[in-house]
Amino acid sequence: MTPEQRLQFHTEHSGPVMTTLHDWLEAQIAERKTEPNSGLGKAIKYLLNHWRPLTLFLRVAGAPLDNNIVERALKRAVLHRKNALFYRTLHGAQVGDLFMSLIHTCQLCGANSFEYLTELHRHARELAASPAEWMPWNYRQTLDRAGVG
Repeated sequence: MTPEQRLQFHTEHSGPVMTTLHDWLEAQIAERKTEPNSGLGKAIKYLLNHWRPLTLFLRVAGAPLDNNIVERALKRAVLHRKNALFYRTLHGAQVGDLFMSLIHTCQLCGANSFEYLTELHRHARELAASPAEWMPWNYRQTLDRAGVG
């Protein structure tokens, strides 16, 4: 479906469901069916306070339904921060940060990080001469041009 078709679909099918949900959430607080300071009450208030951005998919063509890409990136950063507690030196932490950044960049552009780092090691001289040609998103083309890949 095109973004416009998805917007039309969501407007027709998701819009009424979201309106019903919004009314129910409002009623939970207004009619004191849920204690405002309880966990559920706080979750309902959070949802109501962020309703406009959370329902952007009902108003804007191409708006994503979730932010899983961002969530995965944040999870990776949190995991790295936790693992970084065990570096013994500042230099070790800097090296770890460098490798995590390289690995994550490879994942984002669909390159195998192990193969990429192996090729960098194999072609260290060429890498030093023209580093821009050896970025994770274009190193395969560089290998193909050289007849190596």
